[in-house]
Order: sequence, then structure tokens, then C-alpha cells
Amino acid sequence: MKKNLLLLLAIPIATVGAFASLKHVDVFKVDIQKSSVEWYAEKVTGKHNGTIRLISGELANNHGKFGGKFIMDMTSISCADLEGEYKNKLEGHLKSEDFFSVKNHPTATFEISNMTAINGAKAGSPNFTVAGKMTIKGITKDVTFPASVSFSGTNMVATADIVIDRSKFDVRYGSKSFFADIGDKAIYDEFTMKLKLVGSL
Repeated sequence: MKKNLLLLLAIPIATVGAFASLKHVDVFKVDIQKSSVEWYAEKVTGKHNGTIRLISGELANNHGKFGGKFIMDMTSISCADLEGEYKNKLEGHLKSEDFFSVKNHPTATFEISNMTAINGAKAGSPNFTVAGKMTIKGITKDVTFPASVSFSGTNMVATADIVIDRSKFDVRYGSKSFFADIGDKAIYDEFTMKLKLVGSL
């Protein structure tokens, strides 16, 4: 039986544990029309933010072991805080070889390797720890982050902030990790992907 990914995430901790006894495989689909990925990056002299389109996502239960994969369209990366010529220039630069090289690497993926309930999580705080492998520009690295989920009736909202060190994915432009003497032209290595996953029965 197929259900929404977010329904699984919203199930109380005791119920999640019960999934370990299942003797079959379920695939939980993400509603990409109601879900979003936003990015936030900072530099010495300012900051920018924008969006990336989510192509697909699923979480699979394989006899109580959880996994899944999320795919993002890096060709869709956009800037939300600029307009006109400056917006077009930044978006073009982000898609170029200096940053995400979307012509050669049009997608980025996150593959779940483990999802663990946080015991005693307070309301409004992260209640799951998600670990997996992020692939950007064809380079794969381990990433772990907390996720917060709220559930009411047949509706739910799950959010997570994934902090990524771009230098580990060979995104070099403006990075002091590669160019130590760039001074106030530096762009910080860490940026954030803010996920909002919305679903219903």
C-alpha cells in the first residue's frame, strides 16, 4: 500500500518502532506540488536566497528498514532576492562551471541511509535525525540533519534545514578553502537547503 512520505514521518515514535515487524515493502511518495526547496547563502558583503525545484521523492520501508531518494533539478536554481539583469546574471553564474555546472550535472540527489526518531523530542522541535548521502556535481558525501514534523488529521508538514559545505562538492568560486587571499570577496562555504514537505492522505 502506498502512502505519503510525510505521513510516515508524522507517525508517533512508538508506531514507527512497530514498522520493524512488517513483512513487506511499502513506498511512500512525496507530493512535489506542495513541497519546496529553498537555498540560503552568505558572503562577506551580503547574502542571497532562492529556490530549487524538487523533481521527485520517495521513502521505502523494506521489512522495517527505511531508505529513500530525493532528486532536485539544479537547472531550475533561481534567485529570489534580486530582479532583472542582476537576477539573471546571478542565476547564470550559479548554473555555470564556477558553481554547480548544471549542464554536466543537471540534478542533485539525497539518498536516505537511516532515519531515527529522537526520543523525548519536544513539540515544535526536531523529532527525527535523518542520515544519508548527498550528491552534488557528481560528488557524494555523508550528510546528517534533524527534521521537524507536525501532523493533524490527514494533513502534515515536515521541515528540515540541511547545512552543506559546498567546498566538499568542488564548488570553488569565492571559497577561502581554495583561494585564501580573496579577502572581502569571499563567499562562505556553508549554505543551507531549507526543505518544506507538505502532504495529506
